[in-house]
Amino acid sequence: MPASPSTARAINDRLALRLLQEEGPLTAGQLKQLTGLSRPTVADLVERLTESGLITIVGEWGEQRRGPNARLYGIVADRAHLAALDVRTESVSVLVSDLLGRVLAEASVPIAGDSGTGPAVEQAVMLVERAAKEAGADRLHTVGIGAPGLIDPATGELRDTSGLPAWHRRLVAALQERIPAARVTVENETNLAALAEQREGCARDRDTFVLLWLSHGTGAAVVLDGILRRGASGGTGEIGFLPVPGTSVLPSATDCEGGFHSLTGAAAIEVLADGFGLAAAAGDTAGSRAAGLVRAAVAGAVAGSDTAADRFLDALADRMAIGAASVAAILDPGCVVLGGEVGQAGGATLAARVAERVRRMSPLATEVRASALGGGAVLRGALLTARERAQDDLFGPQDR
Repeated sequence: MPASPSTARAINDRLALRLLQEEGPLTAGQLKQLTGLSRPTVADLVERLTESGLITIVGEWGEQRRGPNARLYGIVADRAHLAALDVRTESVSVLVSDLLGRVLAEASVPIAGDSGTGPAVEQAVMLVERAAKEAGADRLHTVGIGAPGLIDPATGELRDTSGLPAWHRRLVAALQERIPAARVTVENETNLAALAEQREGCARDRDTFVLLWLSHGTGAAVVLDGILRRGASGGTGEIGFLPVPGTSVLPSATDCEGGFHSLTGAAAIEVLADGFGLAAAAGDTAGSRAAGLVRAAVAGAVAGSDTAADRFLDALADRMAIGAASVAAILDPGCVVLGGEVGQAGGATLAARVAERVRRMSPLATEVRASALGGGAVLRGALLTARERAQDDLFGPQDR
């Protein structure tokens, strides 16, 4: 059955908007060529989208030609403002962007462990409000949040997970209360990092891969055939609980002590480095200290001037390979990304050492890559998600 006129108009409008989003400003003639629509149809949709405030004239094309120049149409970038948050156990970072994803403001604030739920939530909410004001955003259309912990697949809410600060769950509700017009969504931080690495980072050529999150804590995100897999309870990738050799206890349902986290979490990396006489810089977060240790060790190993750093990297690669080989044995992803601050700090040097060990442990060909985005991948993923949801609301949903 053919589409009704209103349905056909909606489809054409959405197609034109997506092209303007992906290609940048276009003339009506270029829209006609790219969409395959007739000239009158394109003229109608341009008029309709201009009147609705979604697109506007942003310039002219063909300034060197004789005669009148064709008008260039572009999306009205400030039609919606978006916020992305990266919520850690020790800090909150935020960025505010326009509808095209251009970052207008960025800020972060440390959250002390003894702050208490109310003060911690207030610090985080005020950070968002200040960033929005700096960006000139009168209102936020969508707020995307990346946080550690499990996301309930039925409700989309952050579950009450043992070991995470209580203010994490309260923050989502507080933002919704203070910014009632905004759509507030939350996603697991590692899942968002994987999305960012696939769209903008080191996994752009991969439809199937696993990202190992290596920072203050550990986790994994699984992308199979281009689809992020969350699992029956939202717990796909909780690799911190993976039982591994080299620990004195087994993890429990409420504590990952004795699991993969005990080998590759930030605290474990600091202890490992200390055993080789390597000291972390003071005053940073745990994830930053661990990343600094790995970065310094890579520099020393590459220069060939620090045998302790070389041995430390070998020991760390031994540990990381346990998780990577376990993932390969179960999922056969073909590619494992070492993500987070630590994965990025290790770069190609650490990735090559992990890959060598995985080859010895598994018959399955598994490429190991270093993160291109590091800890910033969570914010980028949260922004990409917020942007897609805002565009779906304004432009109409699109099949992906």
